[in-house]
Amino acid sequence: MASTTSSDAGVSSAPYAVEFLGGGRMGEALLAGLLAGGHVAVTDLAVVERDAPRRAALAARHPGLHVVEHPVAARLVVVCTKPGDVPAALSAAASAGLERVVSIAAGVTTTSIEAVLAPTLGAVPVVRAMPNTPALVGAGATAIATGSHASDVDLDDAESLLSPAGLVIRVDESLMDAVTAVSGSGPAYVFLLAEAMIDAGTAAGLSRPDAEALVGQTLLGAARLLCEQDDDAASLRAAVTSPGGTTEAAIAVLEDRDLRGSMAAAIDAAVRRAAELDVASPSSPPAAGSVAAGGE
Repeated sequence: MASTTSSDAGVSSAPYAVEFLGGGRMGEALLAGLLAGGHVAVTDLAVVERDAPRRAALAARHPGLHVVEHPVAARLVVVCTKPGDVPAALSAAASAGLERVVSIAAGVTTTSIEAVLAPTLGAVPVVRAMPNTPALVGAGATAIATGSHASDVDLDDAESLLSPAGLVIRVDESLMDAVTAVSGSGPAYVFLLAEAMIDAGTAAGLSRPDAEALVGQTLLGAARLLCEQDDDAASLRAAVTSPGGTTEAAIAVLEDRDLRGSMAAAIDAAVRRAAELDVASPSSPPAAGSVAAGGE
């Protein structure tokens, strides 16, 4: 079946297996993971995307995918919109028909999502998820938590949906803002560190391409050691830090300038901001043109 890029053309009356509200980078990464794992046929998937050029690009990259402007009936809806766009996007999806929801919208609680859905559908199982951008290369870290109507089966299905993009862990929803601050925002902290190391390397005489290559591979190798060996981060750091050596001199500067305190303050700020993002309530005014925004 050919891909469609209009709001109605080619849309089946039967519910799709999975519908993504938002065809941005993260939504497409999850979709691609599902397809690569053979979990579902492309013709059983739909993506709701308001941006016409983005719809055309998705349809071209995924032949057979239903790419539409407005929600259609689906058994599972995956919310990939920006937090402020969640109420309007979910309301439209509820009107079209859905059975379950997985939301990756940062900061939006399952209670708020359930409240949006209740007037139209009553009690709906909702799983909240927080992935991060390394999911784009299959190396993401995602935490999932259940709402009041979701079961272990719903968690299992959410994990199957998200695991092609990387690691998936289960947490209580009360910890999701901490997850957002640590792993959701975490790649940006690493990229900032990379920027600083690259700039320092060039200041020390390296060419920028050489500094970028060395820093990128160093971060990749260090991450693999942390994930693939039994030693914890402190032990791995100590193994590199010879007494009186160059690493010890560098670490002393970082400790003297309170790197740990700065990181603690940064994560605390992210936790507090995540809590402020829970805007998906029936009383929240929908953002203009908010259905299926393409960004994350």
